[in-house]
Amino acid sequence: MLASSIVLLVAIALSLSSRMTLRTSSFNSSLPSDTNLVALPDPEIDIAVPSSSNEQTIVLAGGCFWGVEAIFEQLKGVTQVVSGYSGGSAKTATYSQVSLGTTQHAESVKITYDPTQISYGQLLKVYFAVAHDPTQLNQQLPDRGTQYRSAIFFTTQEQQQVAQAYIQQLNRSHSFQKPIVTQVVPLQQFYEAEPSHQDFVQHNPNYPYVVVHDLPKLKRLEKQFPELYRNQVGFYSRLTP
Repeated sequence: MLASSIVLLVAIALSLSSRMTLRTSSFNSSLPSDTNLVALPDPEIDIAVPSSSNEQTIVLAGGCFWGVEAIFEQLKGVTQVVSGYSGGSAKTATYSQVSLGTTQHAESVKITYDPTQISYGQLLKVYFAVAHDPTQLNQQLPDRGTQYRSAIFFTTQEQQQVAQAYIQQLNRSHSFQKPIVTQVVPLQQFYEAEPSHQDFVQHNPNYPYVVVHDLPKLKRLEKQFPELYRNQVGFYSRLTP
């Protein structure tokens, strides 16, 4: 019992330390740099805009949920973003267990949005262009493990079809240097993460991991999607020196 507890604590410590590292050279990203942005094509097919503004949801995984959450919180038409876990069971949906990489969970975000202001396809475009590197298998930035995999968890057949079609379109157009490895799988359940992980970038803009890995993504978002970017008063000003 003692030995297993020690192993668990060591694994958690290693996971947390990876997020505090300032190491960036080991990540050979296919994403465009800040000075050489490459615009992705719009999805050839998208979910039709409904006649009413009934809110919709989308669940995405793309590495550490801190930065993915921060990206989508800055989009016009997005009303809520929650960090959590998808892919595993309720009894293992805790940060300490998911960090071990053995729960089948992926760190993910549940995005609630108004489809009359921003479409499902537009959210996917931001997801692939800015939020993460979809060509990295079971890793993002310094984080390694299946809990950091790239995945789209669909809740309707339309979401599945649009996501799969867009991945095929991006691969066909060679938008990235390597093939996209993003999984498109049905959402079984989304489990909300602990309060300390919600709005992490907003609450901790000077945290070393955030400064190195997440703030550059927010700057790319503003440059690449100015029509969608929503500068929250008093927030982005704290992110730039």
